[in-house]
Amino acid sequence: MNSTEKPDDKLTFDECWELLADDALGRIAVVVDGHPEIFPVNYVLHRRNIVFRTAGGTKLWGAVTERPAALEIDGYDPRTEMAWSVVVRGDTAVIQDQEEKDAVDDLNLEPWQPGAKDHYVQLTAHALTGRRFKVAKPDIWNTRLSDRRRASFE
Repeated sequence: MNSTEKPDDKLTFDECWELLADDALGRIAVVVDGHPEIFPVNYVLHRRNIVFRTAGGTKLWGAVTERPAALEIDGYDPRTEMAWSVVVRGDTAVIQDQEEKDAVDDLNLEPWQPGAKDHYVQLTAHALTGRRFKVAKPDIWNTRLSDRRRASFE
């Protein structure tokens, strides 16, 4: 934690965009049949929009109908014992323009999952929030082996 960070600190707009730019994997939340569904997506930032590729299905249907969605990313640094979270809320749309698709391809947006992912979906941010916080010290004897905080005592 640097001298300007508090134990629970709201991230600035620019800090949120920096964290989004430094990451490549998030969880997109869309509404399906009146209830939320969450999907992992790899993404790039293009003109301060989130862009991911998908096949036909729920994520594409949500984008075609231009429904609201949210994307969340988070992280943890065991050295500093700080965690962070960023949430982007906005509307989705399918990118149709080939020049826009080519510009996104130049950013190396390559699907992680096998199969055709021919549809480019853009999440336009209307709200962007984030926070950073100090994580509670784990108990070396009682913390699950899979808990990422254990890295701080390894």
